[in-house]
Amino acid sequence: MASDRAVPPDDISAAEFFTRWVPDHVAADPERRTKLAGTTASIEFTLTAPRREVFTVYIDDGAVMGTAAPHRDPDLRVELDELTWRALNRGGMSAPEALLRRKVKIHGDFLLALKLHLILA
Repeated sequence: MASDRAVPPDDISAAEFFTRWVPDHVAADPERRTKLAGTTASIEFTLTAPRREVFTVYIDDGAVMGTAAPHRDPDLRVELDELTWRALNRGGMSAPEALLRRKVKIHGDFLLALKLHLILA
């Protein structure tokens, strides 16, 4: 079954992805905003290699904003390397596969982790 989800460009930087691409695509998708309605959370993403980069995505009742900065006490922390992040973005690896292969580590609100596809995909 083919997915109709938006796929970011292969060469997008992590900063561009988390601070502009994700918020713009959620803002442009009324169905996704509706599914995120009532959710208020902070999610910290740490790319561990080749260099460490930390981003925070804020969800506030269907609106999403991203920053290139850590969060003091996020509701959810997600850790992965850049190769895994890029594979997830282009659909070359599924989130369950990445978790099972221990390519992605999550800490915090597991129910919020289940909503990540509404934010990132």
